[in-house]
Amino acid sequence: MIDIQEIAAVLLVACGLFFLVISAVGMLRLPDFYSRLHSSGNSETLGLMMVLLGLAVYEGVNFVSFKLIFIFIFVFIGNPIGTHILSKTALKTGHPVWTKKKEE
Repeated sequence: MIDIQEIAAVLLVACGLFFLVISAVGMLRLPDFYSRLHSSGNSETLGLMMVLLGLAVYEGVNFVSFKLIFIFIFVFIGNPIGTHILSKTALKTGHPVWTKKKEE
């Protein structure tokens, strides 16, 4: 018999995988560095956090889930900071920003 803990874990992991796939598609489809960084920064952070939370829910209350929550906190803090530093450095070094050209 499937209990509610397993259903919640599967739903969280599935939602996380959805966001990770969206992040990968954004990396392939978007035109420039900044757009790709935005896509990967937001979707990847949310997707990874949902997967980690789903794994922690599946494990229950024990030391493994504590470590997963600890990794969750580091991802929550570290990924946005890393994305911000990358974009700021790219802008300062003169990496061009993509603009849509007008058709004539």
